[in-house]
Amino acid sequence: MNGQNRSIINKLLANWPKNTVAVSSWLEGQSVYRQLAGTYVKSGWIERIGKGAFKRADENVDWSGGLYTLQAQLNMSVHPAGKTALQLQGSAHYLPANLKQTKIVLFGSKNEKLPAWFKSYKWEVSVRYVMTGLFGKDIELGMTTYNFGNYEIKISSSERAAMELCYDVPNRESFDEMDQIMSGLTMLRPSLVQELLEKCKSVKTKRLFMYLAEKHDHSWVKKLDLEKVDFGKGKRSLCSNGYYDGKYKIVVPK
Repeated sequence: MNGQNRSIINKLLANWPKNTVAVSSWLEGQSVYRQLAGTYVKSGWIERIGKGAFKRADENVDWSGGLYTLQAQLNMSVHPAGKTALQLQGSAHYLPANLKQTKIVLFGSKNEKLPAWFKSYKWEVSVRYVMTGLFGKDIELGMTTYNFGNYEIKISSSERAAMELCYDVPNRESFDEMDQIMSGLTMLRPSLVQELLEKCKSVKTKRLFMYLAEKHDHSWVKKLDLEKVDFGKGKRSLCSNGYYDGKYKIVVPK
Protein backbone atom coordinates (compact mmCIF):
# COMPACT_ATOMS: atom_id res chain seq x y z
CA MET A 1 0.00 0.00 0.00
CA ASN A 2 1.48 3.36 -1.03
CA GLY A 3 1.73 6.45 1.14
CA GLN A 4 -1.35 8.13 -0.30
CA ASN A 5 -3.53 5.10 0.35
CA ARG A 6 -2.22 4.91 3.91
CA SER A 7 -3.10 8.57 4.41
CA ILE A 8 -6.63 7.98 3.14
CA ILE A 9 -7.18 4.93 5.36
CA ASN A 10 -5.93 6.84 8.40
CA LYS A 11 -8.37 9.68 7.66
CA LEU A 12 -11.14 7.16 7.02
CA LEU A 13 -10.65 5.39 10.35
CA ALA A 14 -10.55 8.73 12.17
CA ASN A 15 -13.93 9.74 10.69
CA TRP A 16 -15.55 6.31 11.03
CA PRO A 17 -17.20 5.71 14.44
CA LYS A 18 -16.12 2.41 15.93
CA ASN A 19 -18.52 -0.54 15.81
CA THR A 20 -20.58 0.91 12.96
CA VAL A 21 -21.10 0.05 9.30
CA ALA A 22 -19.85 2.14 6.38
CA VAL A 23 -21.68 2.07 3.05
CA SER A 24 -20.13 2.69 -0.36
CA SER A 25 -21.66 6.14 -0.84
CA TRP A 26 -20.20 7.34 2.47
CA LEU A 27 -16.82 5.77 1.69
CA GLU A 28 -16.72 7.64 -1.60
CA GLY A 29 -17.21 10.86 0.37
CA GLN A 30 -14.04 9.87 2.23
CA SER A 31 -12.20 9.40 -1.12
CA VAL A 32 -12.47 5.62 -0.84
CA TYR A 33 -13.85 4.51 -4.17
CA ARG A 34 -14.73 0.97 -5.20
CA GLN A 35 -11.24 -0.15 -6.27
CA LEU A 36 -9.57 1.35 -3.22
CA ALA A 37 -12.16 -0.21 -0.94
CA GLY A 38 -11.26 -3.57 -2.50
CA THR A 39 -7.59 -2.85 -1.77
CA TYR A 40 -8.36 -2.13 1.86
CA VAL A 41 -10.34 -5.37 2.10
CA LYS A 42 -7.39 -7.36 0.70
CA SER A 43 -5.03 -5.54 3.06
CA GLY A 44 -7.14 -6.54 6.06
CA TRP A 45 -8.20 -3.03 7.10
CA ILE A 46 -11.91 -3.47 6.45
CA GLU A 47 -14.32 -6.37 5.85
CA ARG A 48 -17.41 -6.69 3.66
CA ILE A 49 -20.65 -7.53 5.48
CA GLY A 50 -22.87 -7.33 2.40
CA LYS A 51 -23.21 -5.60 -0.92
CA GLY A 52 -21.88 -2.06 -0.58
CA ALA A 53 -21.44 -2.34 3.20
CA PHE A 54 -18.31 -2.71 5.31
CA LYS A 55 -17.08 -2.86 8.89
CA ARG A 56 -13.66 -2.33 10.39
CA ALA A 57 -11.64 -5.52 10.54
CA ASP A 58 -11.79 -7.38 13.86
CA GLU A 59 -14.70 -5.26 15.16
CA ASN A 60 -18.09 -6.52 16.26
CA VAL A 61 -21.02 -4.58 14.86
CA ASP A 62 -24.44 -5.03 16.42
CA TRP A 63 -27.88 -3.90 15.22
CA SER A 64 -27.43 -0.40 16.65
CA GLY A 65 -24.19 0.07 14.70
CA GLY A 66 -26.04 -0.88 11.54
CA LEU A 67 -28.94 1.39 12.41
CA TYR A 68 -26.54 4.29 13.00
CA THR A 69 -25.51 3.91 9.37
CA LEU A 70 -29.09 3.90 8.10
CA GLN A 71 -29.68 7.20 9.87
CA ALA A 72 -26.33 8.99 9.57
CA GLN A 73 -25.15 7.83 6.15
CA LEU A 74 -28.35 6.95 4.29
CA ASN A 75 -30.63 9.60 5.89
CA MET A 76 -33.36 7.06 6.60
CA SER A 77 -36.11 7.58 9.18
CA VAL A 78 -35.75 4.02 10.54
CA HIS A 79 -35.52 4.10 14.33
CA PRO A 80 -36.00 2.00 17.48
CA ALA A 81 -39.69 2.22 18.25
CA GLY A 82 -42.40 0.87 20.52
CA LYS A 83 -41.20 -1.63 23.10
CA THR A 84 -37.53 -1.35 22.05
CA ALA A 85 -37.45 2.43 22.58
CA LEU A 86 -39.21 2.02 25.93
CA GLN A 87 -36.70 -0.67 26.97
CA LEU A 88 -33.79 1.63 26.12
CA GLN A 89 -35.35 4.30 28.32
CA GLY A 90 -36.13 1.89 31.15
CA SER A 91 -39.91 1.96 30.75
CA ALA A 92 -40.67 -1.53 29.43
CA HIS A 93 -42.20 -4.02 31.84
CA TYR A 94 -40.36 -7.13 30.70
CA LEU A 95 -36.60 -6.95 30.18
CA PRO A 96 -34.94 -10.12 28.83
CA ALA A 97 -32.09 -11.57 30.91
CA ASN A 98 -30.14 -12.31 27.73
CA LEU A 99 -29.93 -9.48 25.22
CA LYS A 100 -29.61 -12.05 22.42
CA GLN A 101 -33.20 -13.02 23.19
CA THR A 102 -34.36 -9.47 22.56
CA LYS A 103 -36.62 -8.68 19.63
CA ILE A 104 -35.65 -5.30 18.22
CA VAL A 105 -38.57 -3.27 16.89
CA LEU A 106 -37.83 -0.69 14.21
CA PHE A 107 -40.30 1.69 12.58
CA GLY A 108 -39.76 3.58 9.35
CA SER A 109 -41.73 5.66 6.90
CA LYS A 110 -44.17 4.14 4.43
CA ASN A 111 -42.39 2.38 1.54
CA GLU A 112 -38.97 2.92 3.16
CA LYS A 113 -37.30 -0.45 2.62
CA LEU A 114 -34.28 -1.70 4.51
CA PRO A 115 -31.09 -2.23 2.48
CA ALA A 116 -30.34 -5.85 1.60
CA TRP A 117 -27.16 -5.87 3.69
CA PHE A 118 -29.06 -4.84 6.82
CA LYS A 119 -31.75 -7.48 6.31
CA SER A 120 -29.33 -10.32 5.58
CA TYR A 121 -26.66 -9.64 8.21
CA LYS A 122 -26.76 -11.85 11.31
CA TRP A 123 -27.28 -9.33 14.12
CA GLU A 124 -27.66 -12.00 16.85
CA VAL A 125 -31.06 -10.52 17.67
CA SER A 126 -34.41 -10.77 15.95
CA VAL A 127 -35.28 -7.56 14.10
CA ARG A 128 -38.88 -6.69 13.22
CA TYR A 129 -39.34 -3.77 10.89
CA VAL A 130 -42.61 -1.88 10.40
CA MET A 131 -43.17 0.57 7.55
CA THR A 132 -45.92 2.97 8.54
CA GLY A 133 -46.99 6.57 8.15
CA LEU A 134 -48.30 6.58 11.73
CA PHE A 135 -47.60 10.29 12.23
CA GLY A 136 -47.78 11.38 8.62
CA LYS A 137 -44.81 13.19 7.14
CA ASP A 138 -43.61 14.57 10.46
CA ILE A 139 -40.92 11.92 10.94
CA GLU A 140 -38.99 13.94 13.54
CA LEU A 141 -41.93 14.48 15.88
CA GLY A 142 -41.33 12.94 19.30
CA MET A 143 -37.81 11.72 18.58
CA THR A 144 -34.89 11.81 20.99
CA THR A 145 -31.29 10.55 20.93
CA TYR A 146 -29.70 7.58 22.67
CA ASN A 147 -25.96 7.31 23.25
CA PHE A 148 -24.44 3.90 22.53
CA GLY A 149 -20.94 5.03 23.49
CA ASN A 150 -19.17 5.46 20.16
CA TYR A 151 -22.21 6.91 18.41
CA GLU A 152 -25.74 8.22 18.93
CA ILE A 153 -28.92 7.23 17.18
CA LYS A 154 -32.40 8.70 17.09
CA ILE A 155 -35.06 6.73 18.95
CA SER A 156 -38.69 7.34 19.82
CA SER A 157 -39.35 9.30 23.00
CA SER A 158 -41.47 7.57 25.63
CA GLU A 159 -44.54 9.46 24.37
CA ARG A 160 -44.10 8.38 20.76
CA ALA A 161 -42.95 4.86 21.69
CA ALA A 162 -46.08 4.30 23.79
CA MET A 163 -48.28 5.13 20.81
CA GLU A 164 -46.18 2.95 18.52
CA LEU A 165 -46.66 0.10 20.97
CA CYS A 166 -50.42 0.73 20.97
CA TYR A 167 -50.26 0.56 17.17
CA ASP A 168 -48.73 -2.94 17.49
CA VAL A 169 -51.50 -4.20 19.82
CA PRO A 170 -52.96 -6.83 19.44
CA ASN A 171 -51.38 -8.28 16.28
CA ARG A 172 -47.72 -8.07 17.31
CA GLU A 173 -47.72 -7.05 20.98
CA SER A 174 -49.97 -8.03 23.87
CA PHE A 175 -52.64 -5.86 25.43
CA ASP A 176 -51.64 -7.00 28.94
CA GLU A 177 -48.05 -5.84 28.54
CA MET A 178 -49.16 -2.53 27.03
CA ASP A 179 -51.48 -2.10 30.01
CA GLN A 180 -48.66 -2.71 32.48
CA ILE A 181 -46.25 -0.43 30.63
CA MET A 182 -48.82 2.37 30.51
CA SER A 183 -49.30 2.13 34.26
CA GLY A 184 -45.71 3.32 34.71
CA LEU A 185 -45.79 6.18 32.22
CA THR A 186 -46.55 8.82 34.83
CA MET A 187 -44.22 11.51 33.51
CA LEU A 188 -45.22 11.90 29.87
CA ARG A 189 -45.15 15.46 28.55
CA PRO A 190 -48.74 16.54 27.81
CA SER A 191 -47.72 19.03 25.11
CA LEU A 192 -45.95 16.30 23.14
CA VAL A 193 -48.74 13.79 23.76
CA GLN A 194 -51.20 16.38 22.45
CA GLU A 195 -49.24 16.94 19.24
CA LEU A 196 -48.75 13.22 18.67
CA LEU A 197 -52.46 12.52 19.18
CA GLU A 198 -53.42 15.26 16.73
CA LYS A 199 -51.07 13.94 14.04
CA CYS A 200 -51.52 10.21 14.61
CA LYS A 201 -53.22 8.55 11.61
CA SER A 202 -54.43 5.43 13.43
CA VAL A 203 -57.82 5.71 15.14
CA LYS A 204 -57.31 2.44 17.04
CA THR A 205 -53.94 3.64 18.35
CA LYS A 206 -55.35 6.91 19.68
CA ARG A 207 -58.36 5.26 21.30
CA LEU A 208 -56.32 2.53 23.00
CA PHE A 209 -53.69 5.02 24.20
CA MET A 210 -56.28 7.27 25.78
CA TYR A 211 -58.33 4.40 27.22
CA LEU A 212 -55.25 3.09 29.06
CA ALA A 213 -54.05 6.54 30.09
CA GLU A 214 -57.40 7.31 31.70
CA LYS A 215 -57.65 3.84 33.20
CA HIS A 216 -54.42 4.52 35.11
CA ASP A 217 -55.52 8.07 35.98
CA HIS A 218 -52.32 9.79 34.91
CA SER A 219 -52.17 13.45 35.89
CA TRP A 220 -50.92 14.56 32.46
CA VAL A 221 -54.23 13.44 30.91
CA LYS A 222 -56.00 16.41 32.54
CA LYS A 223 -53.79 18.79 30.54
CA LEU A 224 -54.85 17.40 27.16
CA ASP A 225 -57.40 19.06 24.88
CA LEU A 226 -59.12 16.04 23.37
CA GLU A 227 -61.56 18.23 21.43
CA LYS A 228 -58.70 18.77 18.97
CA VAL A 229 -58.13 15.03 18.45
CA ASP A 230 -59.95 13.11 15.70
CA PHE A 231 -60.97 9.77 17.20
CA GLY A 232 -62.86 8.69 14.08
CA LYS A 233 -66.23 6.98 13.89
CA GLY A 234 -67.54 3.49 14.52
CA LYS A 235 -66.30 0.80 16.89
CA ARG A 236 -62.82 -0.70 17.09
CA SER A 237 -62.12 -4.12 18.57
CA LEU A 238 -58.95 -5.71 19.92
CA CYS A 239 -60.62 -9.01 20.78
CA SER A 240 -63.89 -10.90 20.78
CA ASN A 241 -66.09 -11.06 23.89
CA GLY A 242 -64.12 -8.34 25.64
CA TYR A 243 -65.01 -5.21 27.59
CA TYR A 244 -66.57 -2.39 25.58
CA ASP A 245 -65.54 1.11 26.56
CA GLY A 246 -68.32 3.44 25.48
CA LYS A 247 -66.28 6.63 25.64
CA TYR A 248 -63.63 5.51 23.17
CA LYS A 249 -65.81 2.92 21.41
CA ILE A 250 -63.22 0.19 21.72
CA VAL A 251 -63.43 -3.45 22.77
CA VAL A 252 -60.49 -4.53 24.92
CA PRO A 253 -59.70 -7.79 26.78
CA LYS A 254 -61.44 -8.12 30.14
